[in-house]
Amino acid sequence: MKIERVTVEVFAYTSRQVRDSEGHGHPGPEHVAHHALLTVHTDEGAAGYCFGAPADLRTDILDEYVRPALIGNDPYDRERLWQDMVKRQRGSLARFSNRAMSAAESALWDLAGRRLGLPVYKLIGAYRDRIPAYGSTMCGDEIEGGLATADDYGRFAEQLVEKGYKAIKLHTWMPPISFAPDVKIDVQAAAAVREAVGPDIELMVDPYHFYTREEALQLGRELQRLDYYWLEEPMDEHSTSSYAWLTRQLDMAVLGPESLDGKMRTRAEWMVRNASDITRAGILEVGGITPTLKTAHLAESFGMACEVHWGGAGSLHVLGAMWNGRWYERGLLHPLLDYETPEPWLYSLVDPMNADGYVMVPQSPGLGEDINFEYIRENLVETR
Repeated sequence: MKIERVTVEVFAYTSRQVRDSEGHGHPGPEHVAHHALLTVHTDEGAAGYCFGAPADLRTDILDEYVRPALIGNDPYDRERLWQDMVKRQRGSLARFSNRAMSAAESALWDLAGRRLGLPVYKLIGAYRDRIPAYGSTMCGDEIEGGLATADDYGRFAEQLVEKGYKAIKLHTWMPPISFAPDVKIDVQAAAAVREAVGPDIELMVDPYHFYTREEALQLGRELQRLDYYWLEEPMDEHSTSSYAWLTRQLDMAVLGPESLDGKMRTRAEWMVRNASDITRAGILEVGGITPTLKTAHLAESFGMACEVHWGGAGSLHVLGAMWNGRWYERGLLHPLLDYETPEPWLYSLVDPMNADGYVMVPQSPGLGEDINFEYIRENLVETR
């Protein structure tokens, strides 16, 4: 069996999420948005699918990097094909992103699972079939009834606990919000949430990503007092020394790196430098399921937890195949948005949560997404 074609279908849908000038998502007016489905086709009729952003899956990226690496090769040779894409990435002048690579690599896993009739985490080597979820909020805003005040965060946290969440992560206020960044208001929100949910709910904070050392330390010490579990990306991650310094100063866990390039290699450098207590890998940030697993196994050898960034089918399958990731990130959540209704290109949620706060790893073959291909065809904008 050989890969014959790689296609991308861009389709339209109606969204109520908007992005501010810094890229953070918030509720907004209904508008037409676009999403994309990448498909890897074989000469024997097998296919694998993965959704991605249209901007990452442009025709030039497909023609110059993805198709030359995949077409004509055995789709089961995932390690070799991923390594080939990594080498092509170097000469792309940052055009061939980890997110684009992730879509292609994840589609190969989906193809294998669909062809063999097994969910991806069973192909990898399953460890568990359910993971506790934490509710991950959107960033703070200035919207009435949203996340505009510390009390808003407290009320929303109570609602999340009522739904079954045993842990909550706050994304606090960031530019271009008029009063952000500000450690004091971050602490006010953290305190309001702790008061609202009591001592038995695990709490985490992901604040402004460019605080100074002094600001990050001040925030961390206040979060320690409130018995928060981890502090995530409070400073520019390019300064490994700053994170090693912060980790030494705090008793609570520092988590990272999140957005730093370098895949598992950068995470290895952070581990030997003791720059975080918990390592971080996300399928979109490191270029697929394969490097996320490499990072998790690397962390295991250091006796470290590896928390997987972002939700979705791929993240669930990785978490189902590893033991040292404690939580599944479910969100991003907001009082004015409904997370429990599937996107129109899916017949069902990939991560429904039960009353005990657990999400099951999808059991259908491949990534387990129940794709509404008819909706995609009816709302097709472009085929690449």
